[in-house]
Amino acid sequence: MVPALRDFGGGAFGIYIHVPFCATRCGYCDFNTYTAGELGTSASPQSWFEALRGELSTAAERFADFPTPTPAVETVFVGGGTPSLLGADGLANVLSAIRDNFTLAPGAEVTTESNPESTSPEFFERLLAGGFTRVSLGMQSAAAHVLKILDRTHTPGRAVSAAREARAAGFEHVNLDLIYGTPGETDADLDASLDAVLSAGVDHVSAYSLIVEDGTALARRVRRGELPAPDDDVLAARYERIDNRLSAAGLHWYEVSNWAANDAARCRHNLGYWDGGDWLGAGPGAHSHVGGVRWWNVKHPARYADRVTLGGLPAAGWEALTADEQYTERVMLTVRLRTGLPLADLDAAGREAAAGVVADGLAVQQGSRLMLTDRGRLLADGVVRTLLG
Repeated sequence: MVPALRDFGGGAFGIYIHVPFCATRCGYCDFNTYTAGELGTSASPQSWFEALRGELSTAAERFADFPTPTPAVETVFVGGGTPSLLGADGLANVLSAIRDNFTLAPGAEVTTESNPESTSPEFFERLLAGGFTRVSLGMQSAAAHVLKILDRTHTPGRAVSAAREARAAGFEHVNLDLIYGTPGETDADLDASLDAVLSAGVDHVSAYSLIVEDGTALARRVRRGELPAPDDDVLAARYERIDNRLSAAGLHWYEVSNWAANDAARCRHNLGYWDGGDWLGAGPGAHSHVGGVRWWNVKHPARYADRVTLGGLPAAGWEALTADEQYTERVMLTVRLRTGLPLADLDAAGREAAAGVVADGLAVQQGSRLMLTDRGRLLADGVVRTLLG
């Protein structure tokens, strides 16, 4: 239960669906995912879907008690895990379950993540017919040896082919995800990956530096000395290389790790997170935020299904954010956006710190907003710490 949940916060309302299934486990990933071998007979896509329907129904009933009517859903994002393992019809069923309980706004953005190896031209055609408007494909790299280090199973080139298939099927908005800074990756490898991305004709690119997460197979290999840890200077140089190439090709940054061809290509769902909107996270381990209250679901798919059958939201825990915590999150997320942080959102100490950030060349003041410079983007986490004192 989430007893502090009282009303919506007034921002855009989105829904995130977590699909916890993967064919194999990637060595760098610490997401809440499970292979068939790990789950055994304790859970399946069908039992997950039935539980998901139950959670969506319960959430809709809870929201109906709020003083404010439930807003139309502006964005849907199906992530994982590997949502494309459900197939296009399975994903369409997920969207239908959302529609059974909530109203989608006209022109709603509906995204699914997909593994290139579990897609096809028919998959994209059926996905579009099922109501999806956007596809995000995990590419990571075009270099075979880099994919091997990451334990990715798709072949070099498949992600680009999948992106072209999605575009040919009629998807206007297609994203490719890159990971840079993998041990063994060279500048030439990164250039080849960027060449491949730009040849695909996508309108959005996300690029993230490799983070060695505790508890992963990659972390164990680094700890044993089999692989070197990512180097901060190399990561900074790679980021600049990515930004230069994408900008020259007409893809411009709008968040530190995201580039888009135009405003329509920006991921509206993620902007909802960064702008402090409300969202329901449904599925095992999913996080929600509504009206300043955050809660997170139990992680294991079998326990998740059991909790849903008991009634109530399947939350493992919850917290009502204090004013100070909401201030911290606002600064931490908004400063990463190209549109910048309104100086009026900062307290007196924050505005004084902002002047120092500008003096150090890490940000500029444009009108009433604080915006990161190119150098400031490389040191965005440090800028946040400075602003928060």
